[in-house]
Amino acid sequence: MQYSLFTSESVCAGHPDKICDQISDAVLDACLKVDPHSHTGIECLVTTNKIVVAGEVKTAAKPDYEAIARQIVKDLGYNQSIYQFDHQSADVEVLVHQQSPDIAVGVDPGGAGDQGMMFGYACKETPELMPLPIMLAHGLVKKMDSLKLPYLRPDGKSQVVVSYKNGRPVRVESVVLARPHDPKVTKKQIKAELYRQVVLPVLEQYKMKAITPSQVIINGTGQWAIGGPHSDMGETGRKIIVDSYGGMARVGGGCFSGKCPTKVDRSGAYAARYVAKNIVAAGLAERCEVQIGYVIGHPDPIAKAVDTFGTEKKSKKAVENFAWKLLDLSVKGIINGLDLLHPIYQQTASYGHFGNPNYPWEKLVV
Repeated sequence: MQYSLFTSESVCAGHPDKICDQISDAVLDACLKVDPHSHTGIECLVTTNKIVVAGEVKTAAKPDYEAIARQIVKDLGYNQSIYQFDHQSADVEVLVHQQSPDIAVGVDPGGAGDQGMMFGYACKETPELMPLPIMLAHGLVKKMDSLKLPYLRPDGKSQVVVSYKNGRPVRVESVVLARPHDPKVTKKQIKAELYRQVVLPVLEQYKMKAITPSQVIINGTGQWAIGGPHSDMGETGRKIIVDSYGGMARVGGGCFSGKCPTKVDRSGAYAARYVAKNIVAAGLAERCEVQIGYVIGHPDPIAKAVDTFGTEKKSKKAVENFAWKLLDLSVKGIINGLDLLHPIYQQTASYGHFGNPNYPWEKLVV
């Protein structure tokens, strides 16, 4: 018998990097509502009472970048001056310009908006066909965000250590949670509440044995009063591992948020997940990783590959034949096949881009 440990982390919706991801994707959604063929490459930076929205667009829409940014910050609970970052007093700087014509000339006819390689992954560890560690980590921060405890403040993280036996998850070894809070509340009280209302329900959801309070770490430094951009500057695209598979699979070279579907960093990664998930769901393999690669301005991938790690139930040729019939992997084929020209992206910027059955790239053909 071979035992091993694997660790994944996730972050709350109010984490500084996730504030930026959500602003970037909210801009994309605002453009797509008016002009489904909008091209965007939007990034954001947040720090002490400062928001910078930058990038390039090609759209018939006229998004109010400042209003979008302030609304996201408000919705995430940054509404008090004590945070030194709030939706009313933060300075918003907008540095958005028109997309380069050198990019548009290749993208408009249906070519990829950039070069790069993308990976998609699936496995049978969870009902979502995702790795267990990242789904537990997402579940923990999502549960923390849903709590109505008045002393909790925006921001937060989770980390989970899972023990594997012969390649299969068997138990959770430890959970780490971090959450800023009113310093008048004791760490003992916070640990008791988060253990009871967050840790135990999430482990039960995934049918994992409960762990003891001694296996849970809350706020490792002992205290955390002020979170958010005043404590830690945030930027779009810095949580690629959180957004994808928690380190269990390889990731491509680019992030997702703020990018329209012509940017294959996003749409290509969604397509690769779609193919990998359907291979596993069809019972053709226990684990699957799909890679595709593109060149800017070219419509079709220059490379594509499937790896089933020796878990395939049929010949590799049969698996590949199934895989490449699932979806036209040209840029237009992905956009049309997965119906990506709709304002669905802001919601993807929290708790991972994969594993949510409501996303079109999570749909099954069988």
